[in-house]
Amino acid sequence: MDKTYNPASIEQRWYQTWEEKGYFSSQAQLDSDQSAYCIMIPPPNVTGHLHMGHAFQDTIMDTLIRYQRMLGKKTLWQPGTDHAGIATQMVVERLINAEGKTRHDLGRDAFIEKVWKWKHQSGNKISQQLRRMGASLDWQRERFTMDEGLSEAVREVFVQLYEQDLIYRGKRLVNWDPVLHTAVSDLEVISTEEDGHMWHMRYPFADGEGYVVVATTRPETMLGDAAVAVHPEDERYQHLIGKKLKLPLTDRAIPVIADDYVDPEFGTGCVKITPAHDFNDYAMGKRHNLPLLNIFTIDACLNENTPDAYQGMDRYQARKQIVADLQQQGLLEKIVDHKLMVPRGDRSNAVIEPFLTDQWFVRIAPLAQPAIDAVKNGDIRFVPDNWKNTYFHWMENIEDWCISRQIWWGHRIPAWYDEQDHFYVGRSEQEVREKYQLADDIPLRQDEDVLDTWFSSALWPFSTLGWPKQTRHLQTFYPTNVLVTGFDIIFFWVARMIMFGLKFTGEVPFREVYMHGLVRDAHGQKMSKSKGNVLDPIDLIDGIDLESLVKKRTQGLMQPQMAKKIEQQTRKDFKNGIPAFGTDALRFTFAIMATTGRDIKFDMGRIEGYRNFCNKLWNASRFVLMNTQGQDCAIQQDFAELPLTLADQWILSCLQQTIVDVRRHLDDYRLDLAAQAIYDFTWNEYCDWYLELAKINLGNSDPDIQKTSRKTLLYVLEKLLRLAHPMIPFISEEIWQIIAPLAGVTTDKKAQTIMLQAYPLKQPQLIFAQAGEEIQWLQDVVMAIRKMRGALDISPGKKITVLYQPDNTRESTRFEQHQALIMRLAKLDSLKVLQDEDSTDARNAVSEMVGGSKILIPLRGVINKDEESARLQKEISKLDKYCQGLIKKLENKNFVERAPQAVVSAEQDKLQQAQTRLNGLYEQLQRIKAL
Repeated sequence: MDKTYNPASIEQRWYQTWEEKGYFSSQAQLDSDQSAYCIMIPPPNVTGHLHMGHAFQDTIMDTLIRYQRMLGKKTLWQPGTDHAGIATQMVVERLINAEGKTRHDLGRDAFIEKVWKWKHQSGNKISQQLRRMGASLDWQRERFTMDEGLSEAVREVFVQLYEQDLIYRGKRLVNWDPVLHTAVSDLEVISTEEDGHMWHMRYPFADGEGYVVVATTRPETMLGDAAVAVHPEDERYQHLIGKKLKLPLTDRAIPVIADDYVDPEFGTGCVKITPAHDFNDYAMGKRHNLPLLNIFTIDACLNENTPDAYQGMDRYQARKQIVADLQQQGLLEKIVDHKLMVPRGDRSNAVIEPFLTDQWFVRIAPLAQPAIDAVKNGDIRFVPDNWKNTYFHWMENIEDWCISRQIWWGHRIPAWYDEQDHFYVGRSEQEVREKYQLADDIPLRQDEDVLDTWFSSALWPFSTLGWPKQTRHLQTFYPTNVLVTGFDIIFFWVARMIMFGLKFTGEVPFREVYMHGLVRDAHGQKMSKSKGNVLDPIDLIDGIDLESLVKKRTQGLMQPQMAKKIEQQTRKDFKNGIPAFGTDALRFTFAIMATTGRDIKFDMGRIEGYRNFCNKLWNASRFVLMNTQGQDCAIQQDFAELPLTLADQWILSCLQQTIVDVRRHLDDYRLDLAAQAIYDFTWNEYCDWYLELAKINLGNSDPDIQKTSRKTLLYVLEKLLRLAHPMIPFISEEIWQIIAPLAGVTTDKKAQTIMLQAYPLKQPQLIFAQAGEEIQWLQDVVMAIRKMRGALDISPGKKITVLYQPDNTRESTRFEQHQALIMRLAKLDSLKVLQDEDSTDARNAVSEMVGGSKILIPLRGVINKDEESARLQKEISKLDKYCQGLIKKLENKNFVERAPQAVVSAEQDKLQQAQTRLNGLYEQLQRIKAL
């Protein structure tokens, strides 16, 4: 083994070996009689690159799949990418625009060719980055949602749903992006609070007697008003219900209606109703049979349904003109400042318009009920369980799904139109002609729209396995076992997969849904380029210098004015850039952060700590290797013939408990607890204690004790590497390859890798309960001595005398039995029974209690009285000053009364702890002075 742990030298080399040898492949496992285990990767966008959310999620999935592979199951982790309709079209359009052209200059077919060419050249970046994360995906089965096989599944589902009257075409309100000229899903709409205004406008009564005042944040939509609504119990307006109003700036009359939806407290209590331009108004319009008047073009300009003076104006230009005209006519009551939520397209940043268009919809209610039942009856389980309530809330209030998009890249809707605009649905034009008996000379044109990207991804669990064909992979791996995903797409993806899986296979698509939190920065802020707080997982793996990091964070900003602030913050947070931590350290950090919470705060300090953990494991392995190479260390599973020392018995027992804990936590999706158990065992028990105890045994004059210690060292390390492999695959493989032959682990040619070894099982015969009690006592004694050393600032290497006063005969026996271990571990010159409590040594000593026994360090001759007194005086002075500051703060009434109670309590706790420490220092000083 190299002296220094260097992840860069091992990680890519091992991944290439694993992939070349086909260790991730599911094909060879199909004939196995073992149970199957399958995870579907949530397909990242083909335009995307690996971000922290991906890296976190992929660590979870890879840990699970590696664990199940080591349990002996036939496994499939299905890889693939999503064609990402709008995002991909925008990327390629920008390339075309840079050449001075538009997609319309190329035409649809040439544009699609261009997209495919881009996909083959640049669209697989994230697949390579997943390899850097150590993701053991079955790359031989990689899928793309526009592959022909998946496209066949999309057409099949569409046709079947249409034939069962579950897909229909109709004119309804949708989210419309006036820049992209397409409907978009709710997930693609980001609503943020912005400063705006509330315009209070007067609507005169048609009979000329008076007016009502309505308040709106969008005065331009008044030209599409169909009514003014009031609450039926609002006494101010009950007498007006049914009267007619003259809609300002138009020649139309509209009614005053009553509806429970109206909030009497909002604005004036009179609400303008524009059914074609507001989702809530649309629902009210349906209840009251109001007309739908669309006043916008696809560009959000005013159309021919508005007065001539406004036609062709942009919506915001029209807003200014309308407000000015209202003011001129004495119909503008007032304008007040108002904060409002503004919906913007996540791709275009354009303000989204509710827009009335002809679209294709899925009639969702008949599909939703079986999906609700599947969770209620336990066929699907959410982890954590509380997420099922979110799922039920949405599913029980579900509305029909708009599945058409007005773009070119995607699955084109399988419907053809004749010259009279009658449409015919089929899997192909030829099938349409045969099905509807349309002659070859009747012109047909295919629908221009494509399907929402979420439509094809809803089929992902079964389309990737070959459906509608009944393939062996489909029969073997469907239903899949667990879906690992973020809580933010329960509605858009999880629910739709369940609905479509049940509908088209008759079975649920997965048995469990593991919902993980979202990765945020160390302050709990969402990572975004505009904030300049994005971390690239590859930069954490390979490292990046400061100047490159600044350049990366400040280029291509939507708000260039933020660049200076982002640069300053980056230089402050990363003075020396980001060091290379390696993949295993990053993965272990993610694993230990995988709690059940909604948010995961990523702190750079933690990954540094887990890089140290990997280093600790490496150095411990080098120690084991140096002490076992060239020796007979083949492992005997039962250790029955070996003279196990107390230390050997203890570490073997600790290993068994760790195996039990880690397996239980992995089975429960508590990766955080599994990782913590591995960390605690490795660092605290194996490295910090057993290696020190083993050094003593290796120096024993009895060759059998030496031999047993070597075997135990190697046996425990080999099992530890297997335990940790799913989380830290590279370092565990590298070390295992070196120590496995020494440990006598036999492998056939198909299993020359740790990933195909059996995951450790508890060995009851290696549990020694008494050893645990004895070592715990020994640790308590040694830690008590080390604590006193630290308090007195005695050098760890200085040999000292320790006295002990046992509480009973058993304790006395323990001190005698373990005297040599205590002296070696605590670095003592001697360990003696306290004979006289009134002796000078006893009076001038510091002491600690272990159980009922007292342990003492006599101070005479151990410390320099003058130096130690000076050191304590300095520390007391500093701590006293700190306490006085806290007292002054807590005596300040303004602070105590105005600060949150939690903050005040925290300050009080700090003071109490500081005063306790101060009292201890005073006692110590008095003891020193008495010497």
